[in-house]
Order: sequence, then C-alpha cells, then structure tokens
Amino acid sequence: MRLYSIALLIIQVLLVYCNVQQVDVAIIGAGLAGLTVAKSLLTSNKTFAILEARSRVGGRVLNANFPGRGVEELGGEYVGPTQDHVLALIAELGLETYKTFTAGRSSFFRNGTLWHYTDTLGGIPPVGIGSLLEIAGFMNRINTLASTIDLEEPWKSPNATALDSITLETYVNSHVFTAETRMLLNAAVPAIASAELREISLLYALWGIAGAGNATTPGSFGRVIAVDGGAQDSRVIGGTQLIAIKLAERLGNDKIFFNAPVRKVKLDHGQYVVTSPTLNITAKHVVVTMSPPLVNQIVFDPPLPAGRDQLNQRMPVGALGKAIVIFPRPWWRGESLNGAGISDTGAIRVTYDNSPPNASFGALMGFIEADEMRRLDGASDDEIKLEAKQSFLNLFGPRVETATDILVHRWDTDQFSRGGPASFMPPGVLTQYGPFLRAPVGRIHFAGTETAFRWVGYMDGAISSGERVAAEILNNF
Repeated sequence: MRLYSIALLIIQVLLVYCNVQQVDVAIIGAGLAGLTVAKSLLTSNKTFAILEARSRVGGRVLNANFPGRGVEELGGEYVGPTQDHVLALIAELGLETYKTFTAGRSSFFRNGTLWHYTDTLGGIPPVGIGSLLEIAGFMNRINTLASTIDLEEPWKSPNATALDSITLETYVNSHVFTAETRMLLNAAVPAIASAELREISLLYALWGIAGAGNATTPGSFGRVIAVDGGAQDSRVIGGTQLIAIKLAERLGNDKIFFNAPVRKVKLDHGQYVVTSPTLNITAKHVVVTMSPPLVNQIVFDPPLPAGRDQLNQRMPVGALGKAIVIFPRPWWRGESLNGAGISDTGAIRVTYDNSPPNASFGALMGFIEADEMRRLDGASDDEIKLEAKQSFLNLFGPRVETATDILVHRWDTDQFSRGGPASFMPPGVLTQYGPFLRAPVGRIHFAGTETAFRWVGYMDGAISSGERVAAEILNNF
C-alpha cells in the first residue's frame, strides 16, 4: 500500500511538472457548443477541461464594446421563436432580449433606383404581381419538400439521393423564371448560408428549412428569412457574447485554457491525450466542437475513419464578413425608415437596424457574403469599409456620410473560424457522408452547430448539439 501511495505521488508530481492535467472529459473549443457540454458535465459532477485556441470565449459570437453606450455584435446575434435551446439558456443566465427594430419603411435598391416601402409580406419588397405569385408558389413548394425531410437522418429522407444530386440553384432555375424573384433569392440565400445557390445541395437546403422550427412547429423558409417572428426577431441586451461569458463564469474560468489550440489527440492505454502548445490533457472522453474542415488541423492517433475525414474535407465554411456603420443616433428612424434593406448590387445585399435598445447611438449592419466576400479576399480593411459605405449609401442616401465609425469583421481571415456562420454541404455530401457527422469515433464526440438536428448554423443549433453530446457521454461513461 505504501509503494502504491509513493507511485501515485510520483505520477502526480510528473503530471504537474509536464503541465498535464487529468479530467473526465477534454473539450476542444469554448464556443457555445463546448460551454454547453461543460454545463451538463458540471451538473453531473464530471471533471472537464476546455481548450480554446483564442484568448476569449464565444467562438463565432463576438461583441464590440462601446463603453458607456452599448455593444455591437460582430458575429452571431439574432434569436427568434422556436429557438428553444438558446432562449432557455438566455433566461437561465438572467439575460434579456429585445426586438429587432422594424417600425417604418424598408429600403430596396434595384437597377440603380431606390424605393422605400412598407413591408407587409414578410421581407418581400415591391415586385410585380407575377413575381409575387411566383414567390408564393416557390415558398409553398419548398416548404412542402422540406416537410418530408428526416431531421435526424436526412440521408434517409424520401428521394434523398435525387435531392442531393442537384444544387439549390438548379431547383430554383426549374421553378423560378422572373428576374425579380431570382434576384431576391440570390440576396436572401447568401445572407442565410454565406454561400451561393450554386454551391449548396438541395437536400442540405431542405434540411436547414425543415429544422427552422421546434418539436411542435414545422420549419419553413419564411421563418428563416423573416424578422418579426422569424430568425432575426430579437437580440440579446448586452450582446450575444454575454451568453458565452456568463456561462464561462458559471463553469469556472479556471477550467478554460486559452491560447491552447489543439494539435493532437492520441489514444494511449485507454485514455486520450489531448496536446496543445501550452498544456496536455488526459481524458476518458474528448469533445470536438470545431467546424468540420478545421477538425483536420488536428492529428488523430489512431486516425479518424476515412469517411469522417472525407466529410471534413467536403464541408467548406461559408464566406462571411460583417460591416456596421455607427452614427451618433439612428437618424433614419426620424425619416420613418427601419434600417432593413435589400440590394441587387454591391458588397452588402441585406441590412438591418443594429442600434442598441436605448438608441444611445445608431447602427446599421450589413452582411458581406459568399461571392462578394471572396471578391474582397485580397482587399484591405479600408477598401472593404469604402465598399460597405457605398452599399449603405445606395440604400439610405447621403446621410450615411455622417457615420462616425465603420466596424468590419472578416470571419474568412479569422484564424480559428475561416468563415461562417457554419460549414455547408455541396451536392453528394449529405447522402454519402452524413452518417459520419454526429457518430462518435471511440470516445471522441462531435458537437457544433453543424451537427444539430434543428437550427443548423445558428446559436440554437450549437447549444442543442452540446446538450446532445453531453447526454451521449453521460449515457456511456
């Protein structure tokens, strides 16, 4: 017994000396998925360590603070009805939400002409009656198709192979014939997925639409694009990164190791050794929360199954940037404008009023998506700001020149994201490699918004994926 105690003491000393920690679960990533896994583990009295490559928590949610005035979200920011997991966590953490500003007229820049209009059709600007009928028919057809998708195993849905063999663009081109309708879809879809219609599998798009709901409310395309009652319904007072910050405080910041990008995960005598430049963690289970293509930056020993590796290679991250123009006050509200805009040209095609709830300053936000973000890949931040300002000028006129600041965040060049809001699937990927998306490899588990059943690509999806993986671990501990 004495020899055992001495041996145990020697091992503990060596672990400290080598900067190695032993826990039940090692979690790679301190975004919403990883933090949610940890939350459940803490409740179940399991030990854990979170290794985060960045110097902060939140992953693809990020606040820009204006001391004494408010915040702007440079990453994910919206929550809405049927996003039950994120709304429950917001309430649990004592945070509050406020409605996205929609009072007044929206803006539509088309063929060099600017219109302001009252939105009575859920985000659809003034187009001809033929286009309105076409849009209504298209949304009905795509919602009907989406209702046939199996959320847990979409590759087993009726006609899955056929649906996964074509792009969303191919489907649109066979059902949509007016230039106005195509223009609107070419603005809306990149604003959702940060990818062009020609890049996305139809089956993958239908899966996303089907998941834009909850257990009692079917998903719909309208809910994805809508503000009131839709995916852009509300924001968090204090910014969405507060969700991650508050959750990290509850978990204990001493359990989160920053500036610790994981380089290797090795199975050694029944335990996993998770290696970063700053420390090693030994654990029974490992949770990977990174976007699939970033997973391949880690060396796994033994290697991941070929199918999982192929999945990682075939899921590109959307091309995404955000630009926000700041003003002393939201002057457009005095002109009966709500800050919502759609454009057929420029770096930014979709905009929203991004002012804080007390309107202590004014903010207009625009997405730089897909082809436009790729076009600007080699541009400087100043060049992007100039293009962003021109986009806002097109939609809101010369008073945009009174902006006091322009914020730009380029998620494409963010070292540990390489785009956003999530990875997507081109044709052929979901049916061939989908079964690998959530499947554990030994005791290595995969979380992240890409692995969610509902609201894939959203904060809600990230949180629900963390809850799923935590249950997976605890049921097989």
